[in-house]
Amino acid sequence: NLQESESENKLDGETASDSESKSEFGGSPPVPTSDDTPEVLNRALSNLSSRWKNWWVRGILTLAMITFFFIIIYLGPMVLMTIVMCVQIKCFHEIITIGYNVYHSYDLPWFRTLSWYFLLCANYFFYGETVTDYFFTLVQREEPLRILSKYHRFISFALYLTGFCMFVLSLVKKHYRLQFYMFGWTHVTLLIVVTQSHLIIHNLFEGMIWFIVPISCVICNDIMAYMFGFFFGRTPLIKLSPKKTWEGFIGGFFATVLFGLLLSYVMSGYRCFTCPVEFNNDTNSFTVDCEPSELFQLQEYNIPSVLQSVVGWKTVRMYPFQIHSIALSTFASLIGPFGGFFASGFKRAFKIKDFANTIPGHGGIMDRFDCQYLMATFVNVYIASFIRGPNPSKLIQQFLTLRPDQQLHIFNTLKAHLVDKGLLGRLEDA
Repeated sequence: NLQESESENKLDGETASDSESKSEFGGSPPVPTSDDTPEVLNRALSNLSSRWKNWWVRGILTLAMITFFFIIIYLGPMVLMTIVMCVQIKCFHEIITIGYNVYHSYDLPWFRTLSWYFLLCANYFFYGETVTDYFFTLVQREEPLRILSKYHRFISFALYLTGFCMFVLSLVKKHYRLQFYMFGWTHVTLLIVVTQSHLIIHNLFEGMIWFIVPISCVICNDIMAYMFGFFFGRTPLIKLSPKKTWEGFIGGFFATVLFGLLLSYVMSGYRCFTCPVEFNNDTNSFTVDCEPSELFQLQEYNIPSVLQSVVGWKTVRMYPFQIHSIALSTFASLIGPFGGFFASGFKRAFKIKDFANTIPGHGGIMDRFDCQYLMATFVNVYIASFIRGPNPSKLIQQFLTLRPDQQLHIFNTLKAHLVDKGLLGRLEDA
C-alpha cells in the first residue's frame, strides 16, 4: 500500500521535489534560448566582445521598438487598443506555453484548449463591460447589442460555467492534483494579463496622456537603469536578477522622474493627448477634442524657500499634471521593477532565460511588458482615487433609457433636493 501511495503521488505531482528533480520539460527548456540575433547584426558586430555586442543589439532593437511605439500613437486610439489586445494574446500564449510543456509531459487532455477558452470568456466579460460603459448610446440604438448588454453578465457566467464543466469532465485518475495546478495556472495568468491589459484600455479612455506617460516612464527607467548599470554598476541589487545593480536602480530613478516632468510638460499642451477618448455617435468614430481641464492649464507655484536660493526663482509655471507625473515616474522607478523581479523569479523557477525569443536581445513580449502590467494597475487606481469624478454625460445617458415614470420620479426627487439646498430658486432667479 505504501508503494502504491508513493507511486500515485509521483504521478499526481503531489511532492514538492517532483517538479524540481524530475525533468518535466523532457530534458530541455520549454523556450528556446539559442542566439536569435539577426544575421546582419551578427556580421556587423562580430569584432566586438559579447558584452558590447549585447549592448549594441539591445540598443538598436530598443530604438526600433520606440519608433514603432511612436507610429502606433500617431495612428490613433483605435490602433492602440488593437495593439494592446494583440500584446495581451501574445503574453498569454508565452505563459501558457510554459505550462503546456509541463502538462504535455503527462499526456493529459484539454489544457491548452481550455486555457484559450477561458481567455475568450475573460475578454468577452471585460470588453463587454467596456462597450456598455463607453458606447452606451450605440448599444441602446442597436437591438442585438441592447439584448447582449442587458444579459451580458449572465452570458459571461454561462460561458465560464461551460468551461468549468469541461474541466471537471477532463479530470484523469491519478493526475488530479497536477490538473488543478494547471487550472490555477490558467486563472492566475488571466488575472495578470487580461485584467491588467483591460485596465490599460480604461486608462487610454481617460486621455492618451494617461497611457503614454506611464508606459514611457517604464521604458525610460528600463533603458536608463541598464545604461547606469552598464557603465557604473558595481553593487548587486537583488539575487533574482544578478545583473541589476544599485547604481542602475538609483540612476534610473532620477532620470525617470526628470523625463516624466519633461514629457508631461510637452504633452500637456496638446488636446489630442489630454482630452478623454470618446465615441462620436454621429460619425461612429472616436474623437479626442475638449476644453482642457485644470490639470492641463499652466499655473504658478511658489518654490519652497529652502530651494529658492539654489535655483534663484521664487515661482515656477507648470501644469498640475506634472505633479502627478512625479508620482507616476516614482512608481515606475521604485515599484515597477518588482514586476520584472517577479518575472525573473518565475523564469528561474522553470530554468528558462526568457519567456520566448520573439524580440532578439530582449526575449519575449512578456519580458518587455512584465513591468507595464503592474504600472497599468497603479495608474488605474491612481486615476480612480485622485483624478476621476462623476461623469454627468454618462448619468444623463442612463437617465434617458429609463421608463417615463422612473424619469419623472428622479426629476421630482432631484427638484426637491435642489429646493431644500436653496439652489433651484437661485437658478430660476438667474
